[in-house]
Amino acid sequence: MSFTGVLTALVTPLGEGGREVDMVALGELCERQIAAGVHGLIPCGTTGESPTLSTAEQVAVVRKVVAVANKRVPVLAGAGSSSTAHAVELARAAREAGADGVLAVTPYYNRPTQAGLEAHFRAIASEGELPVVLYNVPGRTGVDLLPATVAALAREPRIVAIKEATGSIGRAQQLLQAAPGFTVLSGDDVTMLALWAVGARGVISVLSNPAPRETVTLWDHVQAGRWAEARALNLRLQPLCDALFAESNPIPVKFAMSLLGQARLEYRLPLTHPSAKVQDQLGDALKGLGLL
Repeated sequence: MSFTGVLTALVTPLGEGGREVDMVALGELCERQIAAGVHGLIPCGTTGESPTLSTAEQVAVVRKVVAVANKRVPVLAGAGSSSTAHAVELARAAREAGADGVLAVTPYYNRPTQAGLEAHFRAIASEGELPVVLYNVPGRTGVDLLPATVAALAREPRIVAIKEATGSIGRAQQLLQAAPGFTVLSGDDVTMLALWAVGARGVISVLSNPAPRETVTLWDHVQAGRWAEARALNLRLQPLCDALFAESNPIPVKFAMSLLGQARLEYRLPLTHPSAKVQDQLGDALKGLGLL
């Protein structure tokens, strides 16, 4: 299974004051994403507020996305946890729900050594029995998955890619050198064009929630070698990228989706509504792209 191109890290629409997942809105979101041409869907990542979803809710969300996708695009289910045993449990549940692979973030807060990280991901791959996409985002987790460790993990047949979210072009190049042929995906919308230029093969995107067609068009420009058009579109998308990360993700993107009428403005604590300044920034950015 190939995980390349534009893969959307889906928000999780909520209802009933945030107490329940809005499955109708989730299904509609998936249909809009597929119609816009995205190359994959990612339920229950951190953009989908997975830290506040129960295991049962995560399974239900993955099942819904798998059913709606109906093999039209691959489904990469979030299976991240600070506990290896729980991550394996989530991976197994994702397999049973029909997912095509799992996205596994580095264990946050407990900050394992590189040996611990390697053992963690090997366990998910071996016991979960699905393709695994590594996720390195040290700014959020407090631990960095180093290129040498990625190179070692890349030799495991079920470990197929990495979501690279250090924000460093240099790091992406180090990964491409350390593990030739291994799939590197941008984990930051703001750096995706630059990472594609050095050899990354796609993006796991927050931006593509409110702007799926535009994000896919950017990818298509690059694949066709239309670099002038890609640079111009990337600059047009920059204000929305900035707004989406002006406060902790997924606070801004949930607000953006509510402005577009695609999800209710409901979160689970400890997430709360964005500031008035960020609300205005998001509204202006969406209007600037003709989305609102």
